[in-house]
Amino acid sequence: MINVTKTFLPPQDEYQAILKRAWDTGWMTNRGILVQELESTLKTYLGVSNIIATTNGTLPLQIAIKALDLKGEIITTPFSYVATTSSIVWEGCTPIFIDINPDYLTIDETKIEAAITSKTTAILATHVFGNPCHVEAIEAIAKKHKLKVIYDAAHCFGVTYKSESLFNYGDVSTCSFHATKLFHTGEGGAMFTKNNELHMQLFSHHNFGHDGPERFHSLGINAKMSEPQAAMGLAVFPYMDSILKERKKIVDTYNKAFETTELKLFKIRKDTAWNYSYYPVIFKDEKQLIKIKQALEKHSIFPRRYFYPSLNTLPYIQQQSMVFSESISLRVLCLPLYAGLEIIDLNQIINIVKEELT
Repeated sequence: MINVTKTFLPPQDEYQAILKRAWDTGWMTNRGILVQELESTLKTYLGVSNIIATTNGTLPLQIAIKALDLKGEIITTPFSYVATTSSIVWEGCTPIFIDINPDYLTIDETKIEAAITSKTTAILATHVFGNPCHVEAIEAIAKKHKLKVIYDAAHCFGVTYKSESLFNYGDVSTCSFHATKLFHTGEGGAMFTKNNELHMQLFSHHNFGHDGPERFHSLGINAKMSEPQAAMGLAVFPYMDSILKERKKIVDTYNKAFETTELKLFKIRKDTAWNYSYYPVIFKDEKQLIKIKQALEKHSIFPRRYFYPSLNTLPYIQQQSMVFSESISLRVLCLPLYAGLEIIDLNQIINIVKEELT
């Protein structure tokens, strides 16, 4: 079976050796030595000023909305994973969708300003498949209209834009460390901000609002990363260079194989050092996508319709027409991409896709 992705598992003895350090202390949660070490390691590697490791990648979105005291309407993208929209609704705000740029697949920054009303408090945009939004334009709009900016950067581990970590943009950026991601902690995530005061507020919110062991100075929930999660991250981290190199080779092979076909690939924004997080291909119509998906599945190859469906069609929100997002979500398919994908399997995927295109 070849899935769209495969969790990278470091040697078990290496993971166990790191975990034993927590075992020896008997400290499994509440920000033990491994969580603190992971944060320090990633802070240096990513080039960020502040990081808070969390137990998953969705809670940071919810905490960011709470910490920024957002109300009313939040402008967002319909082309993302459901957590982007559900976090807005969960926190009692209303998502206002803006269609996407059909080349970059990120929110169309040229359409944001027209959607701003007296109820608008923020922009929550997604760097799609690790591809940056037009961050300069969004920052200018936010500054002009006094809005907050949150970036769902779930796919952006290691991505830089103009030689700076993508996590350094916006008031808050979030990332997922889910097992399917480029870098993972089994389940986990993180949130980032350059604002030290906001960092302390985010920190408090993710730890029940504690101010020391016996006092509380704010509202909070439990979003803390555990020591076993951090141990996995510390065990995976030394392999990041080799993981990235392998994924790049696969992407380069796909690109070369499909360059003369009718498949549309998304465009990486200029000045971006991408991380090869996903390999989406866009077909001419949904019928063609289904045909090729079924052909791959007959050979136990399982790509993923991602992102699908367009989030403006979710049943718990007011429907809004989004031409590009709706069209692309029906036609986009992520092909298998992970460290360890054998060349024979990669060639089989390519051959099946090309044969079914004819």
